[in-house]
Amino acid sequence: MLSDFLNLFYPSLCKACGKPLLKNEQIICTYCHYHLPHTGYHTSPDNPVYKLFWGRTNILFAAAFLHFRKGGRVQQLLHQLKYTNCPEIGEHLGQLYAFQLKQESCFAPIDVIIPVPLHKTKQKLRGYNQSELFASGLASGLKREINTVSLRRETATETQTKKSRFSRYLNTKEVFAVSHPERIAGKHILLVDDVVTTGSTLEACVNTLNQNNLCKVSVATIAAAL
Repeated sequence: MLSDFLNLFYPSLCKACGKPLLKNEQIICTYCHYHLPHTGYHTSPDNPVYKLFWGRTNILFAAAFLHFRKGGRVQQLLHQLKYTNCPEIGEHLGQLYAFQLKQESCFAPIDVIIPVPLHKTKQKLRGYNQSELFASGLASGLKREINTVSLRRETATETQTKKSRFSRYLNTKEVFAVSHPERIAGKHILLVDDVVTTGSTLEACVNTLNQNNLCKVSVATIAAAL
């Protein structure tokens, strides 16, 4: 009753459209859930995200949950997740995507999920790593281990938002390193991030994880801006 009373004056709002949520809705309203732009890439081995890495690095599979469109619901969700202290969005999207991924046999061999790390200064400023929250939701839905210690970001890079593809590559080259390699040796890693655009950050991470044939790597992101 107290919750219902408070909602009269401070209603919970949909993180995608900003409209008040109904009683049984959480985080995203039913209408926005229905209209999320799903990619379906996890059902197609040669999808655009996988093709992005052809000739650049060695991955087994790659997929993205949603299409990123400027001004759309996904951009709004990611903005809320990254900049307005709404970590619950990341876990929720991870759980939604896990439901889809566990229907596909190519993702069944995944042993451990690793989020693309933030530099410690940026994570301290933001309070959390949005990719880690997405990874947590995936790990919960897929019943897999999440590992946040074996891949680290050694240097703080500039924002990638307005950089060219080549500049993004230079900005992320040799900024990642592996810790505790024994924890991931011989395993199939699902590397996750929030958005894939040029793939430079993910490429740098995969190349780091692939050194000395340490492990196998697949990739999944919340969204693809391709």
